[in-house]
Amino acid sequence: MSGDDERPKLSWSEIDKRRDRAGGRRDAAGPRGAAAEARARQASQTYLKDAAAKLFGSVGAGPQGDRLARAVREAHGTPGLAAACAAYVAELGPPRDAALAAVFLDVGARDAVLAGLAGLTSLRDAGRFEPSRALRGRLRLLADDADDEVAAAAEALVAGA
Repeated sequence: MSGDDERPKLSWSEIDKRRDRAGGRRDAAGPRGAAAEARARQASQTYLKDAAAKLFGSVGAGPQGDRLARAVREAHGTPGLAAACAAYVAELGPPRDAALAAVFLDVGARDAVLAGLAGLTSLRDAGRFEPSRALRGRLRLLADDADDEVAAAAEALVAGA
């Protein structure tokens, strides 16, 4: 063996530098061009939205449901909350989101409170309801309500929580 045929021994730092410089196929898996990147981003958002709807249910029926849910949340703590809840229930029925249903419990109107309790009951039956400490306290208060129907629905939720 002659000395000319042997490869030079590279240090580890030289090997790392060559690997870093090569680039190779690392970026080949990503989208090429702005249009492809936009399509990939849109596909990802659509997939995530569909997956969230399947896992957690949707708040409402498309943009109309989103608009009504936003109106309820914005009216929270105002005199217009009862009207916003009534509009939501008239269009979509009981809320299918725990946070939104909890807002319904803060309304003084019996029908809105019952709709919120019905929404929480359906979430519990589907196995998607884990009440927070504050919500459990609110349910206990509602269980002592003078209205028997409200009290019974709240008691059932407290017992199941």
